[in-house]
Amino acid sequence: MPERRAHLLLGVDIGSSGVKAVLLDPKRGITASARRDVSIFTDHPGWAEADTAEWWAALAALVPELLERAHAASSDIGAVAVSGMLPAVIFVDGDGRALRRAILQSDARATEEIEELARQLADLDLLALTGSVLSQQSVAPTVLWLARHEPDVWAKTRSVQGSYDWLARALGAVAHVEQNWAIESGLYRLDLEPIAAVTDATGLHWPVLFDVRVPGDVVGEVTKVAAAATGLRAGTPIVVGGADHVLSAYGAGLVEGGDCLIKLGGSTDVLVVSDDLFLDARLYLDAHPIAGKWLPNGCTATGGSLLRWEQALFGAVAMATLDDEAQASAPGALLALPYFLGEKTPLHDPDLRGVLLGLNLTTTRGDIHRALLEAIAYGVRAHFDVFADRGLEVRRVWVTNGGSKSRLWRQIIADVLDRDLLSIIDHPGASFGAAVLAGIGTGLIDEWRFVEGALGLGETISPNPERRALYDERYRQYHELGAATRGLSHEVARRAP
Repeated sequence: MPERRAHLLLGVDIGSSGVKAVLLDPKRGITASARRDVSIFTDHPGWAEADTAEWWAALAALVPELLERAHAASSDIGAVAVSGMLPAVIFVDGDGRALRRAILQSDARATEEIEELARQLADLDLLALTGSVLSQQSVAPTVLWLARHEPDVWAKTRSVQGSYDWLARALGAVAHVEQNWAIESGLYRLDLEPIAAVTDATGLHWPVLFDVRVPGDVVGEVTKVAAAATGLRAGTPIVVGGADHVLSAYGAGLVEGGDCLIKLGGSTDVLVVSDDLFLDARLYLDAHPIAGKWLPNGCTATGGSLLRWEQALFGAVAMATLDDEAQASAPGALLALPYFLGEKTPLHDPDLRGVLLGLNLTTTRGDIHRALLEAIAYGVRAHFDVFADRGLEVRRVWVTNGGSKSRLWRQIIADVLDRDLLSIIDHPGASFGAAVLAGIGTGLIDEWRFVEGALGLGETISPNPERRALYDERYRQYHELGAATRGLSHEVARRAP
């Protein structure tokens, strides 16, 4: 009997609420997908943590399930790559074991440390060096916070890694950090060399900063121990994956300059392909998986997470019910600021707070829901303004992730942006992009443009021209409201327990 050829590619994605994995056959498409929920821990206001043990347990459960669904054996898997949240921070010992929960990218505890390091690094042009300014995304403030508040953990720390690099290492990869974790961490220059001035500014004796590897690099093989735990075949090649928002955009088919993706997840990501280096203090910068291309992008602090809070506040009402009620509400009836976790880009202000303006005794639940959807759309438009300011023309716009299932939300975004939105049907997310990279790294996929047209498109949502003037006015008022309440927000945030 001839030996079975390894032809499947395993892509894994670590998200804030779950771990998802897919098996990809380059000739037939996705043959199986599965997901396992994981917890997000918010022990204090502004904190966001995850347990790495839950990530590992999820992977161990997902692999057998995928193989069963695909009627495949572990020997059929030719390679694995991992994607995940960025820049989640994991403190590990000399053996690569996590010493505490991961501190996630939405965590806002290191406010004082950000301000302190900003003063100390005032003469350093971080934007030119790293593509981003010092912010909530930066790793150095988080490390400084931990060293001060959890010195026992810091004393045992031998390295710092991101979510997907940690999981790849647990499978058997050599210790490394992926290029976009390196860049967005603020610890490495755009040429991927460490920045001693940043680590020196913390006044700490830093542990090892690992070498940087790029997506598609083969970095090891699944060990026997990892194979026994997960159901993978020992010796399966491990390929560098990447940041979830980057691989989600790549998997959606974003390969040409001006291609744009709006990801309506727990937060809201906005990414656009640039053929040239794009530096702006208001945004983040990532390298596109295709060498020579860039992905300037932003991420609002909330999105679906704000809507889940709303659902809980209203007694676990179904999102479809809220959408139906909001559909009957007048556009722009209320004005909201969605800063319930502060704000990331383009404002970089963790001490902002949410606002609902215009409430009265006739206000309905639908009015409130619509206002929150509109507020997040205004946040997306603010990113488009930055692209326009810098001369980057946005051409095609795709929308995806869980929030894209809401036709109302897609329509509101199309109206606020005054642009057509291309909907992707059941985008598998970053796990698909990771699987493609696993194939590129091992030669099972020979073309980076494999992703073009690989996913099915749904309907195109066109803007309603009758709402253009109204939303232009509300967008202007959105900025005015933000400016008027900024000082009060800071006072409220800093006096909160």
